[in-house]
Amino acid sequence: MSRIEVVAPNLKRRLSGVTSTIVQLVPVQARTLGIATLGPGLPDSLPKMRWWQVPALATRPKSGRKRIWHARRNTEMVAGLLLKSVLRMPLKLVFTSAAQRHHKPFTRWLIRRMDAVIATSARSGGFLQVPHTVVMHGVDLDAFYPPKGSDDGFSASGLPGKYAVGCFGRIRHQKGTDLFVDAMIELLPHYPEWTAVIAGRVTPEHKAFGDDLKARVAKAGLSQRIVFLGEVDDIKPWYRRISLYVAPSRNEGFGLTPLEAMASGTAVVASDAGAYAEMVDVGQTGAVAPAGDGAALREAIRPYLADPALAAAHGANAAADVKALFPLQREAEGIRRVYDHVWAER
Repeated sequence: MSRIEVVAPNLKRRLSGVTSTIVQLVPVQARTLGIATLGPGLPDSLPKMRWWQVPALATRPKSGRKRIWHARRNTEMVAGLLLKSVLRMPLKLVFTSAAQRHHKPFTRWLIRRMDAVIATSARSGGFLQVPHTVVMHGVDLDAFYPPKGSDDGFSASGLPGKYAVGCFGRIRHQKGTDLFVDAMIELLPHYPEWTAVIAGRVTPEHKAFGDDLKARVAKAGLSQRIVFLGEVDDIKPWYRRISLYVAPSRNEGFGLTPLEAMASGTAVVASDAGAYAEMVDVGQTGAVAPAGDGAALREAIRPYLADPALAAAHGANAAADVKALFPLQREAEGIRRVYDHVWAER
């Protein structure tokens, strides 16, 4: 604990976008910073502190600086305030906000008590009422990269068709999976070389929603061309196998999947939910449609199905764009600058 200067709590057992951010980001931060995670649901490969070590936060690390408690959820802000204000531990509190909505009064109260606030996009920053720094998420370019071999081609999937369009993530109304399915039911009969691939978990509370989507596909006679993979062990090869990725969310916090697709050399059609519109260079790496507008989403997808060469060109542009603008290292450096500013304040 003497060398740990930053604690990244994860006070939620179920996998979420926040958890995924911690899992990807902390190993990069750990290259140049004493950092440890705290909480359940994290892989053993991450640097961790245990619950019995929490009392050690009462003493400063060897550097003499106050430790930073970097919260990403309300529960983590509350825990940080209790440690700092009630137990009088020498901590600085940093909060990252990805919310695309006005915060509730209690959340605003918590945020005002942070020593620094980070917004994951300009849009999320627009909902904050305190000074903040925008640091957009990055993507691990060692994990997500353009096709390299035969296993990265769509033919390796064993599915019919020459090209594929994909939609990955939890299957639910919020994610707009139904908008994607409806677009595919309309478009695929006109483009016989294409197959649609849907990957993601259906939680029990959304089972009826998922069953209805499969029934719609069956009724349209497209069960062989609109394929539900379920939750796959490793989604990364699928990003490389598809020629077009669709992110149809109705609302989103940040949303990493378009960046993962773009890093994999895949063109993207996204709604303007979350930070999607800040990732996609319209006409160069993909297209953007208004969130919740199924007809607009369908028409944004159509040109790519009609012209696979356009999808390939935009996919190549996307890979170059992400490499230049959204590497994970750049996110880590942006956060480190916030930490250094907090430590420099008297």
